[in-house]
Amino acid sequence: MSQGIEKLKKIMVNANTDAVLISSVSNIIYLTGYSGFSNTEREAYLLITKTQQYIITDGRYSEAVLLHIPHFELIERTIKNTLDDIFKKLIKKHHIKKLGLEEDNLSVSEFKQIKKHYNNTYHYSLTAMRSVKDNDEIARIEKACDLGDKTFDYILKKIKKGVSEKEIAFEIEFFIKKNGADLSFPTIVAFGKNSAIPHHQSGNDILNNNQFVLLDFGVKLNNYCSDMTRTIFFGKPTEKQKKIYQVVLESQKRAIDFLNTKYKILNTKTKSLKASDVDNAARDYIIEQNYPTIPHSLGHGIGIEVHEFPNISPNSKDILKEGMVFSIEPGIYIPGFVGVRIEDLVVLEKQDPRLLTKSRKTLIELT
Repeated sequence: MSQGIEKLKKIMVNANTDAVLISSVSNIIYLTGYSGFSNTEREAYLLITKTQQYIITDGRYSEAVLLHIPHFELIERTIKNTLDDIFKKLIKKHHIKKLGLEEDNLSVSEFKQIKKHYNNTYHYSLTAMRSVKDNDEIARIEKACDLGDKTFDYILKKIKKGVSEKEIAFEIEFFIKKNGADLSFPTIVAFGKNSAIPHHQSGNDILNNNQFVLLDFGVKLNNYCSDMTRTIFFGKPTEKQKKIYQVVLESQKRAIDFLNTKYKILNTKTKSLKASDVDNAARDYIIEQNYPTIPHSLGHGIGIEVHEFPNISPNSKDILKEGMVFSIEPGIYIPGFVGVRIEDLVVLEKQDPRLLTKSRKTLIELT
């Protein structure tokens, strides 16, 4: 039995539920290792009982399921064997009285359909279950980060005057896919004043002299994601532009140094620390330097999805623990002028936190 299923069964025991219905693709991947279902359509469910594991899907996936998920019993959904029929049979077979559901995934119509059969439901938020990674998961994320670092080296050679944001985004995607991986999210390439928009959509703007170039991209490899942001300069930066960059870099350094120091102190005791304290270490420095506060959280967990627990923000209640992988990505954004963001992934290991992204962070000036 996989570690994921072991974790889930412990949750079931604590909540006194007879079964759990898994509907999100990310949790199906986590529990089965199979990633062939669509993220935009409902093509499968898992039903985990105390003694049995089922996967409910249609005939398009039967062969793949039998090949890749032999440890789950396949129930094929057809016109003559509807989801309602399947629920009725499973309720009777396993005497299911209380069913766990993913509260942040089901639609209202799906919930109504399920409630017809399961009157007593318990709502789970299972994303926290995946927040602590095992060694295999960390190794997969690290491989994705390694390809991300190689992608950054590759793309630096493609940044020339007259190139468009979309062209650079295409080159990033081309390199990642050529090396057998996929994007973990749509690539952000922002030139000049566009870099002041944290989630700018890469467009047809052309690169000119004396502009910041913000690159935010991720690799998805073996079902696990990376995420990295670097901001470089094309031309010769002014002292004002250099200072903005150095403040962001220093704020990230302060968050990482705080994490290193605090984690070592706590490691012999609780082996945990507040995510909000890490955020404040970077955020407070940026504010002290008279720049606007970071308009987003300092970081987020990463794994099968690019945004997972924990949440590294001022109001976060999350506690950072050994095995968690998350980003540290401070930024300064001045509308109509410039934006700078630097992002790396960190894993909390037994002795020390460790950076998984390794691309250089001193200000790169291209001409």
